Amino acid sequence: MADSTDPSPAGGLRIGACQPPEIMADTEAALAWIEDFARQGADKNVDLLLFPECFLQGYLFDPDHVSRHAMDFTSPAFTAVLRRLAPIKATVVVGVIETEHGRYFNTAAVISGGRLIGRYRKTRLMPGETIFDPGDTHPTFVQGGVRYGINICSDTQFPEPAAQVAAQGAQVLLVAAQNMLRRPVADQFKDLHHSMRADRARETGMWLVSSDVTGVRGDLRIAYGPTSLLSPRGEVVKQVPLMTTGMIVAEIS
Repeated sequence: MADSTDPSPAGGLRIGACQPPEIMADTEAALAWIEDFARQGADKNVDLLLFPECFLQGYLFDPDHVSRHAMDFTSPAFTAVLRRLAPIKATVVVGVIETEHGRYFNTAAVISGGRLIGRYRKTRLMPGETIFDPGDTHPTFVQGGVRYGINICSDTQFPEPAAQVAAQGAQVLLVAAQNMLRRPVADQFKDLHHSMRADRARETGMWLVSSDVTGVRGDLRIAYGPTSLLSPRGEVVKQVPLMTTGMIVAEIS
C-alpha cells in the first residue's frame, strides 16, 4: 500500500500509546475505550493514538472467534467503525482481525478522519496463529514530517520486520502488542519484552513506541503490559505502570 504523506511542514509527531484492559468480542466496548483515550489525547494535543494487537475484537486465534468477529475492510461493519471514529482528530492505529477473500489477517489499521489510510499485516506469526495468513509488506506513513512503520507483537522477536521499516527512512516503530499470557509465562517474560524491543531500537536507530493490554483473564492468564517509549539507544524513556490502564505521550520531532 502506498505511503500516506502529510503535506504540512515538518513539525513533529505526538504519539499517545494506550494501555487499555483486554476487551473480548465486544467491539462497542473497544470503541468506547478508543473514544475515551481520544478525549484524553485531545487534551494533550496528541496527533496519533496507538492501540494493542487485535484490540477491536479481542485477540484469540481460536477459529470460531476469528470467523465470527473478523471484519472485511470493505464491509458495512467496518464502515460503521470508521464512521464511529470519524470525529476523532488524531490518527488511530488499532489492531483488527481482518478478513479478505476468505483469508484472515492479524492487522493494524491506520485510520484518519474516518478513512482507512493504510494497514500492516503481521508477518511473523506465532506457532499457534495458523488461522492467520502472514502479511508480506512493510508500509510506512508520514505525519507531521515524521515517518513511521508498524510491527505487531511477535514481529519484534526478529530483526527483519523492524529493519524493513527502518530501510524506508522511518524514525519511529509503532508496536501493537497483546501479552495476555499464562501466568508462569507472563512472569518469565515480564522483563524480557523491553529487552527484545530494545534490540530492535538499537539495531535500527528508531524510536520504539509500544501499546499493550493489561489485566487478567480468568485465573490462568495475566497481562502486565508494557506500554512504553524506548529511545534509539534502547533506553526506556516512559512507561505506563504495569497492571494499570493509562497512556504515555511520546513527542518525536
